Amino acid sequence: MTHCNDHLKRMANPVCEVLLTKALLKAPENDGDPAAGAVVDFWGIVRGVEDGREIDGIEYEAHREMAEHQLRLVAEAATEKFQLKKVMVHHRVGFVRTGEASLFLQVRAQHRAAAFEAGKWIVDELKKKVPIWKRPRFKADPPSRRLRRGKQRHQTTLMRR
Repeated sequence: MTHCNDHLKRMANPVCEVLLTKALLKAPENDGDPAAGAVVDFWGIVRGVEDGREIDGIEYEAHREMAEHQLRLVAEAATEKFQLKKVMVHHRVGFVRTGEASLFLQVRAQHRAAAFEAGKWIVDELKKKVPIWKRPRFKADPPSRRLRRGKQRHQTTLMRR
């Protein structure tokens, strides 16, 4: 976990927290910051379909040091751009099953408009700049379907002869 200490020196109280982890993501305890009138949480969930095919989940790989550095830069930029009170970006690495969260983002701001805009901006920037790669694990065809395909292929071959 990395805190944006340099940013703390420049501005009063905003905090950036980034984390890459293999563990399941959890929402943090609410610390009730009275300066934040808006708290927006975003959960990025692994869908069950990728490129029109069913998947078991996604394998996420990252160059850890580079990914953490880029996450920190994105969080710091968002803090300045949207005058945020707090930014938390937690991203999973390793295999993440369908239905599980691969990303947790929390943005705290004085007003809701800034919090919502910042959340969208952070996710867009993360996808563009952070070296985290994903590889879907596709579901195998059920045995009965594989067998049917094999029979059809064999029958077609026999018909050609």
